[in-house]
Amino acid sequence: MPPPGSAGGPGDFQFNPRNAQDIFAEFFGSSPFSFGSMGHAKSMRFQSEGPGLFGGFGGPENVFRSYSEGVGVGGGVQARKAPAVESKLTCSLEELYSGSTRKMKISRNVIDVNGRMVPESEILTIDVKPGWKKGTKITFPGKGNQQFNQLPADLVFVIDEKPHEVYKRDGNDLVINQKISLAEALAGTTINLTTLDGRDLSIPVTDVVSPGYELVIAKEGMPIAKERGRKGNLKIKFDVKFPSRLTADQRASIQHILGD
Repeated sequence: MPPPGSAGGPGDFQFNPRNAQDIFAEFFGSSPFSFGSMGHAKSMRFQSEGPGLFGGFGGPENVFRSYSEGVGVGGGVQARKAPAVESKLTCSLEELYSGSTRKMKISRNVIDVNGRMVPESEILTIDVKPGWKKGTKITFPGKGNQQFNQLPADLVFVIDEKPHEVYKRDGNDLVINQKISLAEALAGTTINLTTLDGRDLSIPVTDVVSPGYELVIAKEGMPIAKERGRKGNLKIKFDVKFPSRLTADQRASIQHILGD
């Protein structure tokens, strides 16, 4: 038997492991991974995960091209994420006051297991929370269209408010403009309202309504989304309707009542 390390007969061989860099240098005279001028380590070694000297890259020129284009070892593409797709979700003030559940059917393109682009439909559920404001965003990750070599986009719904016939929103407050006559402004009146959740409010006005007067009803505004149980205020702004003309007797009566 030949001593260890010596050549044997035809059935014996000696394994001398060498890396890809050494083999390339032997054939071409230099290493494609030398970066001595960059001040870093003088060589980089890639572990082959597929056939060929460079693990599927095909040659040194492809190594550099793939490295700059974000292709991983073995030729795998590092997919980029497509930009998010935004869509408006218009809600009534009633929905934003009490909350609601919305069902949205979407259609999008996806890549199936065979690598083909196919259409797909899906129903998404959106739980609208009480107090959400215009501009609130609800994101469904990866529910947008898919493209080759890209991760599917996120689908984003943006809350929008539908105009209301009676109420106008001002942050967490609700505002109404109420028309009253001059007699009501001076002698008092009662404002009857239906709230956004269906309750009936009867609001007495006992003060003299002067120009710029505003009546504030505490805790009858919008729910505050981040402060459970709290609400804004209801603000009533008055528009006093003056009579277009007065009779002589009416003028005399007013002068008698309001005179110094």
